[in-house]
Amino acid sequence: MLPDPILSSASSQSIVGSTRLPTHPHPPSPCTPLPSPPHPAPPLPSLGFIAEAGSSAVRQSARHEPSQTDRGPAEMSESGSQDATGAAAGASNGGDSPTKRARRPSVGNKVTVVLGAQWGDEGKGKVVDLLAQDADMVCRCQGGNNAGHTVVVDSVEYDFHLLPSGIINPKVTAFIGNGVVIHLPGLFEEAEKNERKGNGLKDWEKRLVISDRAHIVFDFHQAVDGVQEQQRQEQAGKNLGTTKKGIGPVYSAKAARSGLRICDLLADFTQFSERYKVLARQYKSMYPTLEIDIEGELLKLKDYVERIKPMVRDGVHYMYEALHGPPKKILVEGANAALLDIDFGTYPFVTSSNCTVGGVCTGLGMPPQNVGEVYGVVKAYTTRVGIGAFPSEQSNEIGELLQTRGKEVGVTTGRKRRCGWLDLVLIKYAHMINGFTALALTKLDILDVFPEIKVGVAYKVDNQTIPHFPANQELLQRIEVDYETLPGWNSDTSAARSFEELPENAQKYVHFIEEHVGVPVKWIGVGKSRESMIQLF
Repeated sequence: MLPDPILSSASSQSIVGSTRLPTHPHPPSPCTPLPSPPHPAPPLPSLGFIAEAGSSAVRQSARHEPSQTDRGPAEMSESGSQDATGAAAGASNGGDSPTKRARRPSVGNKVTVVLGAQWGDEGKGKVVDLLAQDADMVCRCQGGNNAGHTVVVDSVEYDFHLLPSGIINPKVTAFIGNGVVIHLPGLFEEAEKNERKGNGLKDWEKRLVISDRAHIVFDFHQAVDGVQEQQRQEQAGKNLGTTKKGIGPVYSAKAARSGLRICDLLADFTQFSERYKVLARQYKSMYPTLEIDIEGELLKLKDYVERIKPMVRDGVHYMYEALHGPPKKILVEGANAALLDIDFGTYPFVTSSNCTVGGVCTGLGMPPQNVGEVYGVVKAYTTRVGIGAFPSEQSNEIGELLQTRGKEVGVTTGRKRRCGWLDLVLIKYAHMINGFTALALTKLDILDVFPEIKVGVAYKVDNQTIPHFPANQELLQRIEVDYETLPGWNSDTSAARSFEELPENAQKYVHFIEEHVGVPVKWIGVGKSRESMIQLF
């Protein structure tokens, strides 16, 4: 599934298996290699924009075993074809050999994916901004304007919620896929607000493409979101802590097959209006106190038709052309994070979409064979907005110091984030789902003042270690975390621009994470700017 990145021969080594680690100034810990693949390795595919020109050492991943598509004719399994002898026999019989007929077209361009590995707010925007400088296309595949990414360029801070933050690169085409839900007023308000801050969104309307299959968030979806939260509070004594952006209601309508899409808005507006009114009345019957300005919103939506029409494409065809046309560097920007995924997150305190790697394929209309590198973004400690289980939370002066130093306030909601120590059980769980090829470790500098740092390495329930991340909320609330205590470094890391410039104990902290998760750290963030991202390989 993934191309094998090329490393600088001066600073790297070839490593086998998902537990491979880069060579740092400290000696790597021994890792158990995975079994050798049963077939010879295929020629390496094109590496896209994540490889340095002139590099020579190869990182061989056990996740990239030869597939039916990759293997040569003599390496195909019996079910897919026949060996070289059989192929020759077929050719001698006068027709195309079964092997030749079974060959599939080339995979095409691969996409590089950036995903959150915790509960969001890990710093995905900064990693995307870094990679988007060399990208041709940046995509959003799920979520809506409930997400919040901050990017700092030339000392100007841009806030993104619905637009792919990579659009800050003036050479980039931004694509909003079918898995995204779009509140049109929010989209234009966000763009106009960022336009006033600087030149980062120049010609954004000419550089934005929207899938015609994306669902529309209406004002009444947002109102319903608020009413539902109020009802939960009254009936159960607690709510989900949603952003009240209408995300849950619109995804519910999508699943119930009553939603409306961009393609519907751009078709017959009379039919669209009728369907809109039916949907609005359904919500009104369920929530009698709901106030809906039907005619007012329809007028606004009609005004948006001509404005968005030049941006809208058949998303599947557009994505296919991007993948199978000329070589193109395509970046996918995940929103939310693994522990907020509707299936794999801490349900029910999650978002309403798939924000793990599977959501990339379903949210863009592309096959998994085109997924390349998958980068997991990990904050050097853990944060969470709203309620829900949080095993490593520190409801004490440690948590307060992390919150203050990290300025942990939600970009979308303005709520203070809950803070705690880094939880590697959680990160390993996210890796199991997403298959991270490398990690970006952000906000390491926030830990500069701690004399010692704890890292969660195991979970216990009733004094019994459990080997997995529990699905049940009540069980998660009872978790006792086993911590490893590491020495702090008590020095400023914000000026470091290479791994060697980090304090020794900071280097050991990074190495500890790599060893326990089994994934190498590719970047380390020690500040807000682009320049503060240290690249290790």
